[in-house]
Amino acid sequence: MSTATQSKPRSRSARRGDPCFERIEVTDTTITAHLSDGRTVSVPLWWSWRLEQAARKQRRNYEIIGAGRIAHWPEVDEHLSLDGFLTGTPAPRPKAQRQR
Repeated sequence: MSTATQSKPRSRSARRGDPCFERIEVTDTTITAHLSDGRTVSVPLWWSWRLEQAARKQRRNYEIIGAGRIAHWPEVDEHLSLDGFLTGTPAPRPKAQRQR
């Protein structure tokens, strides 16, 4: 007699080998993500207008959520996804600020 069990599907980030955020650094010019697979990915600070306008202290206050796939800065209500870092997708600006 054979018994099949059905396991709960794992989320994409739970699969072995998928990268996740380990640490984020924000300077006056860049946002740098250190990933679990050893990569370091940097994007220009202007990609996040909220972080660009935030104080240095606010930029340092972040948390990694969503199984390591989202970086969240609660004081400035900013969320940056790992997918956005890897595909090159800046945060959309409000229409009044779209001048770049």
